[in-house]
Amino acid sequence: MIPMDYQYYLGAWIYKVIGKADPAFAWFLHEQGYTDGNKRFKLFNYSPLYFGRPTLWKERSLFEISAEKLSMQVSFYMPEAAEHFIVGLFRNQEMFVGDRFNGIDLAVIQIERLPNPAINETMYYRALSPVVVSVLPDGEKYAKYLSPADTGYAGYLRNNMEQKWNTIPGAHPLPDGFKFSLNVKPEFRSKLITMKPGTPQQSKVRGFVFDFSLTAPAEIHELILGSGIGEKGSTGFGWVEVKNSNR
Repeated sequence: MIPMDYQYYLGAWIYKVIGKADPAFAWFLHEQGYTDGNKRFKLFNYSPLYFGRPTLWKERSLFEISAEKLSMQVSFYMPEAAEHFIVGLFRNQEMFVGDRFNGIDLAVIQIERLPNPAINETMYYRALSPVVVSVLPDGEKYAKYLSPADTGYAGYLRNNMEQKWNTIPGAHPLPDGFKFSLNVKPEFRSKLITMKPGTPQQSKVRGFVFDFSLTAPAEIHELILGSGIGEKGSTGFGWVEVKNSNR
């Protein structure tokens, strides 16, 4: 049994693994991140766990998993020189995913460096974890989470990606008025994820999963593949896979 809202536990494990190998880098990611003087970004992302079709215990918010092996993907927007460092971090690691009531013990048995996909101006993606876009209305205490049907959704995504790019040390400026054309398929679904469940810091984040095409500079596509699309990529939101077409 594993909590349906297991996403937070994966991120906590990744920070723990990095912290064992490089405490200074872990502190930087967790406490500081890359900044443009206003917003801060961690520039890494991770996928959901892949474990086939589980049995759903909806009333208890649990998945019952029968798979012997599970898998996940982790991406960092980092120089290629850091690749061996990252791969080495996760080799032979063990982890527990869950809360004090339900969870599973896992051990890393294989690590594979996946090839980078070919980058074109227009790319086709499927969001496998919720894409988060939010605004804080004037006078409001809590953010409003937007759906792809809301006015200005693509513009907020564009601004978020541009802000991320501008925090990268030594990154060249993106062209003024660069093209950013988003086409979301209408079959998008809302997902509400609980973060830090069962703690005083518990919060709920709403995002949307959907298929989409995006026309943008190669730098934006590379950033999406390295750190996710939208907000909160370092907590597992906005993970995408590349599709071959817009079908």
